[in-house]
Amino acid sequence: MKKALVISGGGSKGAFAGGVAEYLMKEKGKSYDMFLGTSTGSLMVSHLALGRVEALKQLYTNVTQQSIFSNSPFKIKTVHGEKVVSIRHRNTLWNFLNGRKTFGESKNLRKLIKKNITEAMYHEIREEAKEVVVTVSNLTRNKIEYKSILDCSYDDFCDWIWGSCNYVPFMSLLEKDYCQYADGGFGCLVPIREAILRGAKEIDAIILETEVTQINRLPAKNPFSLMLDVFGFMLEHVEKHNVTIGKLSAKHNDVQLNLYYTPTVLTTNSLVFDKVKMKSWWKHGFEHARFKDDATMNDYRTELVDK
Repeated sequence: MKKALVISGGGSKGAFAGGVAEYLMKEKGKSYDMFLGTSTGSLMVSHLALGRVEALKQLYTNVTQQSIFSNSPFKIKTVHGEKVVSIRHRNTLWNFLNGRKTFGESKNLRKLIKKNITEAMYHEIREEAKEVVVTVSNLTRNKIEYKSILDCSYDDFCDWIWGSCNYVPFMSLLEKDYCQYADGGFGCLVPIREAILRGAKEIDAIILETEVTQINRLPAKNPFSLMLDVFGFMLEHVEKHNVTIGKLSAKHNDVQLNLYYTPTVLTTNSLVFDKVKMKSWWKHGFEHARFKDDATMNDYRTELVDK
């Protein structure tokens, strides 16, 4: 019976997913045949396929804005203990003057991927026949594409991971094979159905949103923050649609589907990478997964007693 681990997009909130994955793989001893990720999830699946949870934790609890952006469109300042994000006009203008298509550039992320997902790891995953799949949005052909490590060269696979993470127009646009690619979350934030189509019969899906909407957004103060709000609105509804389709597909194909949502709103801007918060979110993810597992077991024992 094929088992799959699915990790949704969510930027810096990926640290929470790492904590959940650590609990599932290290504490519960679960193993998976397939690993599917979108956006930040695509960054995680290679390490998880090899069981390198500690290396992934080191990566996700030390990443900064500089690790991701070669030209950041964001200006971040702290007001009353909270981080407030606004546009960095000079950097954005520089990009436009140089004929680039986006507000910011994420070339540092491409370097980070090559540094941390090595060619040796690529070959090791292929030798173990683990299926590692990342989701990208093909803007040129207007479709979602799923790229398996078993079908790609090392350099191509690194490109697809980078493309899956690029939240345009704030990050770089991947131009490859005469097409333009962007964040996989624009089309499929939680690739549950793809895991089922690839033969998974048990799926653990980590979703980096709350199960029920818990926030009302503050009114936008400029076109930049309005765009972030619109994208946030869009992705939240893409996620709900993906999960609904995933649940129906799981039921139709007799697939066991376990969903792990964030219990609270972690951040309203997942493109802000704060090492302290991400370290806390990793621990929070681990503890939440353990709590959910304990609660499930208690419910199961109660059912047995009632019977």
